[in-house]
Amino acid sequence: MINYLRHMAVFARVVDEGSFRRAAKTLDLAPSRTSQTVADLEQYLGVTLLYRTTRKLVLTNEGRKFYAHALEIVRNAEAGVNELNALSQQHIGALRVSLPVFLTSSSISSAIAEFAKQYPKVSLSLTFSDHIVDILNEGIDMSIRVGWLQDSTMMARKLYEGQRLLVASKAYMANRETPTHPSDLLSWDWIKFDIRSNSVEFESASGEKISISENSSLTVNSADALSHFAKQGMGLAYVPEHIVADDIKTGDLVHVLPDWKLKPLGYYAVWPNKSRRENLTLLLVRFLAERCAV
Repeated sequence: MINYLRHMAVFARVVDEGSFRRAAKTLDLAPSRTSQTVADLEQYLGVTLLYRTTRKLVLTNEGRKFYAHALEIVRNAEAGVNELNALSQQHIGALRVSLPVFLTSSSISSAIAEFAKQYPKVSLSLTFSDHIVDILNEGIDMSIRVGWLQDSTMMARKLYEGQRLLVASKAYMANRETPTHPSDLLSWDWIKFDIRSNSVEFESASGEKISISENSSLTVNSADALSHFAKQGMGLAYVPEHIVADDIKTGDLVHVLPDWKLKPLGYYAVWPNKSRRENLTLLLVRFLAERCAV
């Protein structure tokens, strides 16, 4: 069986990546070699581990059970390497990180670029998605979550808080009286972010708090889309400040109710309780916390 430990590692990577081609790229192997390695493992075990189609790979029942064991072996091996790396003060390995799409151009992405330059032997694979990524099932080592975290079995560290601004286009504002209170917006059109509730919370400088509901006929699944459609005159949108700061400066968007604040956003690093690359994950988390602190 010891001769097939490498085969098990390749199989686990194929499952993590969901593709022979992507797995081959991360392993620096030819796709045909990766496929043959898994086929040899199946022949040795006498079972089919993966159903192969032209579009995707699907684990068989046997494959699902075997993957859990293969992954445990890989994690233990990586933990051993990480421990030695820590002792030798070397930082070598790979990290898979997920972030919301609207953080593509942000202080967090800039900090990750700085991390990559400082630790060139750490290979980073970044996945950008505006929907919550399943860290465990998708083999993610660390995820950046934006919002306010619910109770979770995951480890988490708050990086910073960011402001959100309520915006609309000049053309949209031109046809309406300038609002002075959130209640003035009840009949206005809103552009809704689909993973967010309809409730919008405001707080004045004097401490008055009020919550109103969005009147929305347009829903999007991207924070960048909120800004885009606001500029098209489709209505109000509340968006992370860094996305719309330049548009407000150029006049493409207007900051609505500037004397009222929206509930800020918490930016968190989240990772599994038992990370297979714990030392590298914590290294990145601490690095981001130091660079992003405000």
